[in-house]
Amino acid sequence: MTPAPTLDRALLAERIRVRNEASTTFFTREADALAKVSSAMAQRFRQGGRLLAFGAPAVASDAQHVAVEFVHPVLAGKRALPALDLSAAYRELIPRLARAEDIVIGFTPPDGDPSVARTIRQVEARGALCLALPGATSHYSMTAASANAFVLQEIVEMLYHVLWETVHVFLEHDAIGSGSGAASFLYPFLGEASRGDDHLLPEVAASIRAKAACVAELRNHVAAQGDAIAAAVVAMHGRIVNGGTVLTFGNGGSATDATDLAFDLLQPPNGYPSVPAISLAADPATVTAIANDVRVEAVFARQLIAHAQPRDVAFAISTSGGSANIIAALAEARRRGLLTIALAGYDGGDIARQHLADHVIVIGSDQIPRIQEVQATVYHVMVEMLAAARQG
Repeated sequence: MTPAPTLDRALLAERIRVRNEASTTFFTREADALAKVSSAMAQRFRQGGRLLAFGAPAVASDAQHVAVEFVHPVLAGKRALPALDLSAAYRELIPRLARAEDIVIGFTPPDGDPSVARTIRQVEARGALCLALPGATSHYSMTAASANAFVLQEIVEMLYHVLWETVHVFLEHDAIGSGSGAASFLYPFLGEASRGDDHLLPEVAASIRAKAACVAELRNHVAAQGDAIAAAVVAMHGRIVNGGTVLTFGNGGSATDATDLAFDLLQPPNGYPSVPAISLAADPATVTAIANDVRVEAVFARQLIAHAQPRDVAFAISTSGGSANIIAALAEARRRGLLTIALAGYDGGDIARQHLADHVIVIGSDQIPRIQEVQATVYHVMVEMLAAARQG
């Protein structure tokens, strides 16, 4: 029998420190440019433009994530904005669909992707506002902020969350002018009389830097849960070396993170060993069939009935910790003898209060974008620690 690996809090703390250095440096440097590109995106949306996102296979979940955030904003009162993920056939679809008033975002791994770059050049030539994450355009070019694919992905997720939040600041400024309502605690400058987007740029840039500082603080708090995270990794290692599969699931942006985690396990960067993994959120036909024919609460539990074996791991990602379909899936996983792991925000919700998972890691925040950003750090660090355990 394979002995259990020894993992400690110091390893986690070091991995967190590297991320904080990279993200703080990046957003301190890029805040002004991101404020300007958010203003330009808001102008495109005002003109009837759409956001078209796409990515190479390793980062396609980011295109899914940015699309769902714009179409279905998680903060009450935000307007739905047109956005599509076209990763599945982007070489054909993006050139055919992109219009001059649109916004196009291409995602690549740290070393880039020639096909993504070619597609961006095609639509940039016809006037679309193009963002390369990372890559090169004349509008917004992101240099690879880290050679570590996981660290880069976390910075990219923070970046498109910032774009989404900040685009709404500019759009709300159109309508609000004098009185920021529910947004006042986040953006007090919205209450000033409307003086155009340029007037907002310094305050927006400062807000972007503050968001990066908030994420760094939350990561430091997570590092204090290093023993709990290490224990979850050790438990996962025990299931995996005995033939287990990791089954991931979540809703909305967390669904895309669950898919990202499954891909990272199955086809990891940096020479890490592959781990069998399946995202239960990745098949829209199955998810919508179960939601329509049974009920939404069953979309993950029913898939566990089909796929799960007692040696497997059920890995839930939830910002609220209280989604009915997540709770039902964890209960089903327990009945079937799976190891259950959950990442949750706020105070952990019902998952933490009712001890619905064997291992629960809580991101203590009520800001959904920040929760998701730090959850990405946690599951990436878990993948790294799991790789170290399997290699050592």
